[in-house]
Amino acid sequence: MKSTLRIACSRSHLQQVRDFVRDYLNSRNLPEITVNQVVLAIDEVVANFIIHANGEDETQFLDLKLAFSQHELNVEIADNGETIYLPGTHQSPDLRAYIKEGRKGGMGMALVNRLMDRVEFFTRGNHTVCHLSKHLA
Repeated sequence: MKSTLRIACSRSHLQQVRDFVRDYLNSRNLPEITVNQVVLAIDEVVANFIIHANGEDETQFLDLKLAFSQHELNVEIADNGETIYLPGTHQSPDLRAYIKEGRKGGMGMALVNRLMDRVEFFTRGNHTVCHLSKHLA
């Protein structure tokens, strides 16, 4: 079973993405904790694409594809903007330093890396693609 969704690059579409992913995963009768983890990871990556890669430009769009194959969920998020967005490797942040500094933000991709089994960013032509995968029993 494959599913795709196209959205404009606006935060107002994040709930639509979460609902789309949740519905797709619930059709697989997965544990709620797994569904919540995947929804959170995809929501974070899509939000980063919308905000950081496309500057919330509603004339740009993102394509989201979900595919389930032999106990593995594969997710592809591709933007169609002109800016290449390739975040660096995200190590686990020093939470004590974050708290001490009162810092906000910057932890999302570290969380995505913990929730998913594989996180890859690459370019396809002049567009950015993120591939996420998670083994599901």
